[in-house]
Amino acid sequence: MIINDKEFGEVLVRRNALASGIRFSVSTSGRLQMSVPKRTSLLRAQLYLNANRGAIRERLPIKDPASQRARDAKKKILAKKAREYLPYRLEYFANLYGYQYNKVRLSHAGTRWGSCSSNRTISLNIGLMQVPEILRDYVIIHELAHLNHMDHSAAFWAEVASHDPHYKTHRTKLKQFSPGV
Repeated sequence: MIINDKEFGEVLVRRNALASGIRFSVSTSGRLQMSVPKRTSLLRAQLYLNANRGAIRERLPIKDPASQRARDAKKKILAKKAREYLPYRLEYFANLYGYQYNKVRLSHAGTRWGSCSSNRTISLNIGLMQVPEILRDYVIIHELAHLNHMDHSAAFWAEVASHDPHYKTHRTKLKQFSPGV
């Protein structure tokens, strides 16, 4: 559920069966988030929000609603670009180096550039569209290598190096960017 608030913008209200009371936190997007017991009404959540405005302002680093909207717009643009580019680039490298994966998934995780699961699904972060192409390629090669090595063993890194001899440099440069949008 979402409460549209003049001061805090969109407030995410999440019902939690295990919650015994109402708690406030800040989501990765900078929005105010409320965790409420399962049977809490939207009206009760709104009243609790109104009663605790001062404490929220003092304790939580909430982003301005305008910057929340700007982030949402940026995320939409990056998601569109990622849909148009990343699956095809992944397919290109998979074919070039003889990898087989089952599915590609796009995400907007705040801490990961990509991942590879044991069911051979490769996830790529839409934030890759904000980094230079050579670093995108490194992440794709890294995730493809996980299809053969589900760890970061010496054999894994040797496989990455066989496709990207400069992977150490690319890995270092990638740390200058953040996967969050």
